[in-house]
Amino acid sequence: AQEVGSPVANRAQVDGPAAHMRVAQQILRGYPFETRMGSAIVRREAIGVCALISPWNWPIQTGVIKSIYAIAAGCTVIAKPSINSAASGALLAQVMDDAQVPAGVFNLISGKGRDVGDALSRHPGIDMISFTGSTGAGRTVGAAAAQTVKRVCLELGGKSANVVLPDADLEKAARWTVQRAFFNAGQSCHAPTRLLVHESQVDQITPYLVSEAEQFILGDPLDPGTTMGPVVSKGQYDSIRDHIQSGLDEGARLIVGGLDSPDGRSNGFFVRPTVFTGVSADMRIAREEIFGPVLSVISYRDEADAIRIANDTPYGLGAFVFGSDAAARAVANELRAGRVSVNGAPTDSYAPMGGYKESGIGRSMGRYGFEEYLELKSVYGFEAEAQSLPGPDAVISHPTEENR
Repeated sequence: AQEVGSPVANRAQVDGPAAHMRVAQQILRGYPFETRMGSAIVRREAIGVCALISPWNWPIQTGVIKSIYAIAAGCTVIAKPSINSAASGALLAQVMDDAQVPAGVFNLISGKGRDVGDALSRHPGIDMISFTGSTGAGRTVGAAAAQTVKRVCLELGGKSANVVLPDADLEKAARWTVQRAFFNAGQSCHAPTRLLVHESQVDQITPYLVSEAEQFILGDPLDPGTTMGPVVSKGQYDSIRDHIQSGLDEGARLIVGGLDSPDGRSNGFFVRPTVFTGVSADMRIAREEIFGPVLSVISYRDEADAIRIANDTPYGLGAFVFGSDAAARAVANELRAGRVSVNGAPTDSYAPMGGYKESGIGRSMGRYGFEEYLELKSVYGFEAEAQSLPGPDAVISHPTEENR
């Protein structure tokens, strides 16, 4: 709340990290680090020293997710929080020390990404780099890491679509979308900032969008009654307002919010919850990640058109669908995104998170996130030992008559 303006009422900033610590524990209890494949033993081993670069919008959760799975895999870590949330990173280091994590296992370094992040990405003593941030910064990290051909895991930008099918509950879809899109003042890479609505239903859904957007209470993030705090910085504030202005200039219809300061707020980087209708898929507000409380409503003709619009983006981090189960499932299967929520279903800490296309490489969270920190080694010549290895993942490749 003090560093980035996220309201203290946002319990997800605390509950999420705790959940992932429990998930990592459970994975370790039965994970098959050695399995049999044919006559070989396949070992999964810690990759080594991992540099973990976290963003400011989830200053505790992202740092914990990266660190906890890396440590569970047997790696040592060098964590670099954002300069906008350096104190949160330091407090995480204090927690690690209080928990008696052995010296040298968890290390913290602060500084600007272009200096410290670049040095970590290039350093030959680092075996893997995990980065969460913008797509532009991710390209820079990936290029630097390629100099030493180290493992790279990137969770980058998003421009998620929420496809509202004609048989959906329009009020539920509208209110859920506004709450999810404007959570943390819209500073979320998975935010459903494109709402795709059938052309015959735009007028029906609009009043619900306006009503829900007007429910937010903007104010001091330390006040338990606040539901939307200020955005993180003046630079972010200016960028969001520039995108709102571009929507006005390109002819989108502003139905709530806009450039004016919130009522009673003469200072602070507060942005009013803003919704545009009449947005075409080629407008800037429909193409670029705004990272602020701005929602674009785009109409579609039929299901195929909705899928085309949803996928017409360089990003592929998240997507959402509202509609009857069968119809929603069919659309979800066609969306090019790493994570799809149907009818507002919450995420699951056991399931992987990551992106298609320019939204990233690799996965975080759960078993798949844990395995990002492991190398695979095949060991031959111990067939008798391999035959006795237990484990649910044991696989026999190219079976013979003797072992069929």
